[in-house]
Amino acid sequence: MSAQLLLVDDEPGLREAVQAYLEDSDFKVQVASNARDAWDILQKNPPDLVISDVMMPQVDGYQFLKQMREDPRFKALPVVFLTARGMKSDRIQGYQAGCDAYLPKPFDPDELVAIVGNLLERRAATATAAGGTTDIDEIAKQIAQIRAMLEGRTGIVQTPSPIRIDLTPREQSVLDLVAQGLMNKEIARRLDTSVRNVEKYVSRLFSKTGTNSRTELVRYALEHGLTK
Repeated sequence: MSAQLLLVDDEPGLREAVQAYLEDSDFKVQVASNARDAWDILQKNPPDLVISDVMMPQVDGYQFLKQMREDPRFKALPVVFLTARGMKSDRIQGYQAGCDAYLPKPFDPDELVAIVGNLLERRAATATAAGGTTDIDEIAKQIAQIRAMLEGRTGIVQTPSPIRIDLTPREQSVLDLVAQGLMNKEIARRLDTSVRNVEKYVSRLFSKTGTNSRTELVRYALEHGLTK
């Protein structure tokens, strides 16, 4: 499946040209003309990588990046800055803000494609090294949703489960820790077991509850009184 990118630039001509080139290189590209619209897109359909101009009206690239890095869902999302500002101090500011690459305009589109490809490969390698087939950023996003859910759990009405679900003591322990927003590595450490075993228990919980993600699992558990 092609990687999905978000391109943010207030210059229509450049935005359209870069979008066309990236799409010709087999990427799926969402576009926004300003940081506020880009933030809305991030909430609805998170991309695999963001390409953003720095000099934009109202909210500039640095502010947009700061907003992303403060959100657990986007803390590790790769970001490439495009800008006409090529001064060393500006590049340093970009890297200090948390961008992964900095490409001054005018730039060679082939170089942009190479940078994007490299960052996506590194992101995939990091997820693999984290010890699971689930993308680490997706897990972070789900955990952020779980925490938000737990904060507002007074609005969740518990309903009796139509089918009784019998959980083993270990499955119950794993479910309780997932509901606390812990990742598999943290759960393994807490229960003094391996990450592989935790993954097996989480898979069993998905199967028993008919859910497909940690967010769905925790919502189901809260609604049916399976966890406190």
